[in-house]
Amino acid sequence: MIIAIRLVTILTVLTGLIYPLAITGIAQLIFPKQANGSRIVRGGRVVGSEHIGQQFEGPRYFWPRLSATSPAPYNAASSSGSNFGPLNDDLKKAMDGRRAALVAADPGNTAPIPIDLLTASGSGLDPHISPEAAQYQAARVARARGLAPETVVALIEKHTSRRQFGILGQPAVNVLLLNLDLDNL
Repeated sequence: MIIAIRLVTILTVLTGLIYPLAITGIAQLIFPKQANGSRIVRGGRVVGSEHIGQQFEGPRYFWPRLSATSPAPYNAASSSGSNFGPLNDDLKKAMDGRRAALVAADPGNTAPIPIDLLTASGSGLDPHISPEAAQYQAARVARARGLAPETVVALIEKHTSRRQFGILGQPAVNVLLLNLDLDNL
C-alpha cells in the first residue's frame, strides 16, 4: 500500500507538475508567439488571434466563413460545427440566407459564390477563406472603401498563404489580417 501511494505521488508530481512546466518553459523559449495564442497586437491592444475567426459585417470588410458556434458566432469557448448533412433543411436555409446576404451586398457580382462563403467550417472558428472567396468580395470592398480594385487584389495576394512545402494544404487568406491592413490604408 505504501509503495502504491509513493508511486502515485511521484507520478503525479512528475506528470502533473514537472512535465507541464518543462514543456511550457520550452514552448515559451522556442515558440513564444504560438505559446501565447498567436495574438495580434495593434496600438498596444490585442485585437485577435491569427487562429480564431472574427465576425465582420458591412460592405467595407471581407467576410469570413460562417460560424456555427453558440451562443454567439466565433465563440472560442464553444468550438463546434453545425453537423448538418448535405440534405439537411437547416443547412439549406443557412446557405440560402448567406447567399442572399452576399447578393444583396454586391448585386452586380454574377460570379459563382465560393462554397466556403456559404458553409461553416468544422470548428466554427476558421479565420481563413479561400483566395477565390476573397476575390469574389474584392470589388465590393474596393467600392465601399473608395479604393482601386488593384489595391485590394494586391492586399489579398499579400495575405494569401501558400501550400506548406508546396504540397500540403490549400492556399488561404486570413480575414482578420486582411481587414486590419485595409483599415490601415
